Amino acid sequence: MKTISNKTFLKMGALDSIPIALGYLAVSFSLGIQAKQAGLDALAATIMSLTNVTSAGEFAALGIISEGGTLATMACSQFIINLRYMLMSCSLSQKIDNEKPFFHRFGVAFGVTDEIFGISYAVKGRLNPFYTYGAMLVAIPGWCLGTCLGVIFGNLLPEVIVTSLGVALYGMFIAIIIPPSKKDRCVAAAVILAMICSIGWDYIPAFHAISGGTKIIILTVVISLAFAILFPRNEEEEESKEAES
Repeated sequence: MKTISNKTFLKMGALDSIPIALGYLAVSFSLGIQAKQAGLDALAATIMSLTNVTSAGEFAALGIISEGGTLATMACSQFIINLRYMLMSCSLSQKIDNEKPFFHRFGVAFGVTDEIFGISYAVKGRLNPFYTYGAMLVAIPGWCLGTCLGVIFGNLLPEVIVTSLGVALYGMFIAIIIPPSKKDRCVAAAVILAMICSIGWDYIPAFHAISGGTKIIILTVVISLAFAILFPRNEEEEESKEAES
């Protein structure tokens, strides 16, 4: 079997993340508007997006900044909101070839978002970290550019347009999960079950005190564990089938 170079994987990741970058550009525009309202200039807001790359975390951070919250409050909120990325990073680290240097796991973990995780995990067989690096090189600048433009030009657009830009992120994420759901019934069942549980969660009063980030973590662990036990997979057989195809 022909070996694919790191450069080729880098290009593949960059091409696959172009739609993600466009979605990020639209969504982070509204983030830039809120950053300006919180007192941040374009440079500060762009650096925040470059070093965080998380919509929920950054929106929460801007709310804390606007209310004059403490650094301890900021740290705790970011830890809870972004805890799910730890699960995603651990999952991707298991997909990276063991022969790859260990530091690649830290590099991949830095750029883990819901969308980048989605396309990285969808890669057949073992994950070459350069694929994720390519996705990061295109997607993250899109997120940062949108934030910067939102600070500079956000107030010039009608509110209805700014609000509608946020829908792009949800449509983009749906486009990521649909293809693997069509190929694998277990994936489709897990997605549907997660949606039902997530909706049902909101109607149970006892769960209202639990944050959205914690909800995602609990549902991810419980549902993935259940499917792993009920529908175990042989990784060696899957990799051999993918290699033959």
